[in-house]
Amino acid sequence: MYKHILFATEINETKSYIEDKVEKLQQLTQAKLSIMHVVEPIANVYYSGMYGVVPNLDASDSVSTTKIFQDRAKEALQPLVKRLNISEKNLHIPVGQTSEEILAFAEQHKVDLIITGSHGVHGLRLLLGSTANALLHGAKCDVLAVRFNE
Repeated sequence: MYKHILFATEINETKSYIEDKVEKLQQLTQAKLSIMHVVEPIANVYYSGMYGVVPNLDASDSVSTTKIFQDRAKEALQPLVKRLNISEKNLHIPVGQTSEEILAFAEQHKVDLIITGSHGVHGLRLLLGSTANALLHGAKCDVLAVRFNE
């Protein structure tokens, strides 16, 4: 059975249906559980959305803006960390291209199951391609893409 599960999550209001499945699967397998949310570097003109508006930015401020996004993501994921009873060291918020970061982490940390939603909410990702699809085709381990049913 699975020994290390990676839950690759986005920050949105509809993820509890995935969280429930992650929690039950982790309890069933007793696997180590890691949570990852990737902050994608984006143009300053797009600084708002899921992380909230970041005031007083100029073009030279992208590094500190990324740090702000990482801090906000960490704060937003704290209830999940507590709910799933995992250590803070198992929460990962890297900066980069989402599927590349997830796949690299999975390989480096011997993840044998990646769980993610079947569709994303990043505006740019919807136009450029599916993270779930990239994971399904690029992972060297099992991938569970959980479909959202309204």
